[in-house]
Amino acid sequence: MDERDYQKKYGRFLEKLREARKQAGLTQSEAAQAFGKPQSFISKCESGERRVDIVELSVFAQLYSVKDLSFFLK
Repeated sequence: MDERDYQKKYGRFLEKLREARKQAGLTQSEAAQAFGKPQSFISKCESGERRVDIVELSVFAQLYSVKDLSFFLK
């Protein structure tokens, strides 16, 4: 996979991360509070400034009531 393809796929992942939060009816601040992190953590994750690891993704999924992690990869 070349860098452009990777960036495109990661961009789609970030869109799904934001979509899941919004579908859960949470602001970044509310999500951050539930996650036990500052609002900037959510912002950096959603913008791609900070990479999301698999453990964090699992917490996001639980917080946003996403049943299957594949939601973020569609």
